[in-house]
Amino acid sequence: MDSTSGRDGERSKRRLLAAATAEFAAHGIAGARVDRISAAAQVNKAQMYAWFGSKDGLFDAVFATHLHRIVDDVRFTAHDLPGYAVGLYDSYLTDPELVRLASWKRLERTPTGALLAAHPELTSEKVDAIAQAQAEGHIAVGLRPDDVYALVIALAGAWSPASATFTASTHDSAADHARRRSALRDVVQRALGPVRR
Repeated sequence: MDSTSGRDGERSKRRLLAAATAEFAAHGIAGARVDRISAAAQVNKAQMYAWFGSKDGLFDAVFATHLHRIVDDVRFTAHDLPGYAVGLYDSYLTDPELVRLASWKRLERTPTGALLAAHPELTSEKVDAIAQAQAEGHIAVGLRPDDVYALVIALAGAWSPASATFTASTHDSAADHARRRSALRDVVQRALGPVRR
């Protein structure tokens, strides 16, 4: 195979992963249709199956492609959990596909336990940093560090695409976003900040 064919194949694979990302984010694993993915990517289904084996294999590849972005899209600082929560809120507005992919994986593949149980290295550094910040008196003690991390993620997701109550949009007013960011910052600080005597 010459280098031109190799580059064309890589471009086709990138188009396929992009089309599959959009399809899985919108419809989940069960609802996604390989015909739509194939047509959107302009890649025939036989080639898709040759690369990924099945629709499930394609979802796995999509999720793996975005895994680090899902976890590391927002800079994490254990000494500023309120700021981290607000950063997550903003990222859910600008890149909702990542939240939707994680939600579909939760619903269809990992109904209980840690969503990223197969990749503990992706969150262990954050959990260790929370434990250190607790030891230094910056975060409330008496809570497990992994529970602190889960609580911050849950609070930040209050208006995310996975919210059961209200999903924020880039079309909402600046005042609405400012109010939510302020509330989020305040609640995370009050709930997880050090106890002041």
